[in-house]
Amino acid sequence: MEKLFAKLEEHYEEMVEIRRHLHQNPELSFEEVETPKFIAAYHEKLGHEVRTGVGGRGVVAKLKGGKPGKTVALRADFDALPIQEANDIPYKSKVDGVMHACGHDGHTATLLGLAKVLNSMQDELEGTIVFIHQHAEEMQPGGAISMIEDGCLEGVDVIFGTHLWATSPVGEIGYRSGPIMAAADRFQVTIQGKGGHGAQPHRTKDAVVIGAQAVTNLQQLVSRRVDPLESAVVSVGAFEAINAFNVIADTVKLTGTVRTFKEDVRELLEKEIERVVKGTCIASDADYTYNFYRGYPATENHLEETEFVAQVAQGVPGVTEVKEVAPEMGGEDFAYYLQHVKGTFFFTGAQNVDWDVTYPHHHPKFKIDERALLIAANTLGAAALAYLKQGSAQQSQTVKVK
Repeated sequence: MEKLFAKLEEHYEEMVEIRRHLHQNPELSFEEVETPKFIAAYHEKLGHEVRTGVGGRGVVAKLKGGKPGKTVALRADFDALPIQEANDIPYKSKVDGVMHACGHDGHTATLLGLAKVLNSMQDELEGTIVFIHQHAEEMQPGGAISMIEDGCLEGVDVIFGTHLWATSPVGEIGYRSGPIMAAADRFQVTIQGKGGHGAQPHRTKDAVVIGAQAVTNLQQLVSRRVDPLESAVVSVGAFEAINAFNVIADTVKLTGTVRTFKEDVRELLEKEIERVVKGTCIASDADYTYNFYRGYPATENHLEETEFVAQVAQGVPGVTEVKEVAPEMGGEDFAYYLQHVKGTFFFTGAQNVDWDVTYPHHHPKFKIDERALLIAANTLGAAALAYLKQGSAQQSQTVKVK
């Protein structure tokens, strides 16, 4: 393990360079062209077995160790967001309106740096490591489903992944068994009233008033329909009714998100949103249409693998605290990998506590402390090697028993 840590320390500057290159050249979900080319070329130069166009735009590289054993998959995403960067930094995004505002550039740099170091240790590896570089995490349906369907998990025994977390201090590893990130769903409601002159509201069915009442009524769902011991979010993010100042709206469109951890709560809210909207519209003699779009399911970590990584992280250089964290209401399509193989997804702190302001993920001034790249690489690498070594030892004991 010490050899791994020493070599990663030597390659830290390269990881930073890769991260900054990707940060300057971001690509949106399902529009990634140059990024997967860059990733594939890096692995090909190392001599890895490389598949491109996996599930559309994904890249999968495989490193077979010098000794037989199990197969560990490590995943990093590489898409950016439709955000105009507001940071004044030398490596600011060169693409107008597109920015790496969630750390995916750092995820990719971490995995590439780790791949290079593990490659140099190939003869010592007791199994196989699969590097999954996933496109389109930020936009549903995401890239994970199509990559899985295209065989990225074939032969994989376990999968590990991490997210650089800008609101947790550098040195902190956050883990949790069970749900760690929420199911992320979207709903859309169109309320059809009867428009008219603003001076004659009695001749109309004011869609704005009806829509406003519906939004107010929806706020009672979590507080009055969901068990207080459960967690859920219902948020209306968009309310569209564009008219002249003296026109009563004919139509209003509401769009929002639902976040849950349990399937029964998810199903409940899907039904209850429509019930509330229907009742509100009946009271005002208006019509409506309702659509509920299921997004990523909850990301549910497996107990044994989560505890394994938490234990390994205790001995990783740069890690100052390993703590069980509360689940996050954000969504992650890493959830799909965990539905097919065992594994865990954890947070690697990337906040510099000396900075005056910490900006959250998806903010125009989002930034990370790049020391987190090395910590993430150390933790993922240590988990992979420890798992392979454990698997080799178990196999040896089985052979002896026979």
